[in-house]
Amino acid sequence: MANNGITVYSKPNCMQCNFTKKYLDDKGINYTLKDIFESEVALDEVKELGFTSVPVISVEGREAFNGFRPDLLDQLV
Repeated sequence: MANNGITVYSKPNCMQCNFTKKYLDDKGINYTLKDIFESEVALDEVKELGFTSVPVISVEGREAFNGFRPDLLDQLV
């Protein structure tokens, strides 16, 4: 699945992560999913972006954001 420069950092049993992934899936937006519990590299990337909670949505050429933010996710459509 091509990611269009969008990466979603997530973890298991995270409601906001699930809402974010479902929102993107429903809109047909492709993304790369990185689980911070499965990958220490992904966890380090989240920390480097300056966040301490997930989901973190990183988009090429834009400032990363975290949380379930339909207003910002709509800008990716």
